[in-house]
Parts: sequence; structure tokens; C-alpha cells
Amino acid sequence: MIVSFHSLAERELNEAAQYYEMESRGLGSAFLAEVQRCCASIVDHPEAGHAIRGAVQRRVIARFPYAIIYTLRADVVRVLAVMNLKRRPGYWVGRA
Repeated sequence: MIVSFHSLAERELNEAAQYYEMESRGLGSAFLAEVQRCCASIVDHPEAGHAIRGAVQRRVIARFPYAIIYTLRADVVRVLAVMNLKRRPGYWVGRA
């Protein structure tokens, strides 16, 4: 199984990492490492996420107020959003 990011999710990931890196040196890298661990966990246990809308699932990222919003397609985990849990819930609806 592979992980594929929607272009906007990839942008969210990069912007969050840059923000954390500006806040504290090395924190951006720590954020990316947690996202990577979360994605690996999704690959290992794809159905363990919390269903939030139809086939869309959510997995909370450790240490940071973010979640991975994703769907499963054959052998692909499609990341729709790297969502800040303190901002606009549902903004990602419509991404496929």
C-alpha cells in the first residue's frame, strides 16, 4: 500500500512544518516525523481510523494538534488533508 497526498494536503503539510520550524528549530522536522509515523500506522492498520464522513477517515497526529484526513482506494491511502484541529473543520470536503 502506498500513501498519496492531494496537492492541497501536501501544501498544508509543508506550511505547517515551516511554521513549526520558525517557532523552534527542529520542531518542523519533528512534525514531519510524526506525520510520517501516522501515515505508516495508517498503512499498517488502514481501517483503524475514525470514520468522519462516508468513506473518509481521520487519524490524529501525536504531539501536534493535527489530523490526517484520508480515504482508502485499492492499494492507496489518499490523504485529503493535513488538518489543523483548531481551525475550520470540514474545509477539506470536496477533495477527492
